[in-house]
Amino acid sequence: MTNVVGVRFKPVHKVYYFKPAGENLSVGDQVVAETIRGIQIGEVVIDSKEIDESELDSPLKDIKRRATQKDLRKAEKNEEEADEAFDICLDKIDEHGLPMNLVGSEYTLDKGKLLFYFTADGRVDFRELVKDLAAIFKTRIELRQIGVRDEAKMLGGIGPCGRELCCKTFLCDFDPISINLAKEQDLALNPNKISGICGRLMCCLKYEVQNYRNAKEEMPNIGQEVETDYGQGEVTDLNIVKRTLKVDVSDEQDKEEELEVKAKNVELTTKNDE
Repeated sequence: MTNVVGVRFKPVHKVYYFKPAGENLSVGDQVVAETIRGIQIGEVVIDSKEIDESELDSPLKDIKRRATQKDLRKAEKNEEEADEAFDICLDKIDEHGLPMNLVGSEYTLDKGKLLFYFTADGRVDFRELVKDLAAIFKTRIELRQIGVRDEAKMLGGIGPCGRELCCKTFLCDFDPISINLAKEQDLALNPNKISGICGRLMCCLKYEVQNYRNAKEEMPNIGQEVETDYGQGEVTDLNIVKRTLKVDVSDEQDKEEELEVKAKNVELTTKNDE
């Protein structure tokens, strides 16, 4: 077992574990650590705890140090310079005529690397662009192609519901979202209704699907025979939200009548074999 702390390097992003390396850290502390992107400042979001290293995907690294005021000032300056680099990179992309959409830019704390994030419909040959940028900024340049969901998370925005995007406010990871989630909730399969501003199926399709599944388990299926206060009939439709069902209780004189009744007020019946 190893003592670790959980660190997040950007708001509402994945949490990574590091060894405290002798530092007495607690939630809210700013720390400096080495990541796959380079040296970065992060915030402790999970207090010290014991975990088994065998459960981790990669070896643990040590926290380099608690972030100082000098580190924080440097990070703030780096952010301003990264914004300037963004504009320069935009001009260079236009100059090279590359089919890419620049989304963001970021310096590592030690300025050993300058990262640019972009989206594109396919692969982009940006080798000449990298050479130009390296000559301008005199540091290692890395261009990272990201997906449209990551773009929405970086830029933010307002969803169809009128609220700020979930991925920008509290969703740390993207769960797989399939059209079956919409079908299970009896939603209209209209792409304009069930897609987010990123163009992908909305993440919130997964929020309530388990409630729908649980409710359906407690309700009869369409086509089943049920006994109601108005007689026996066949289920023709379900309303999961209202917990009601429509039952066709047409009588022997072919008098058609369809009623909406509460699911809790019906009992399943078995059809007699003729």
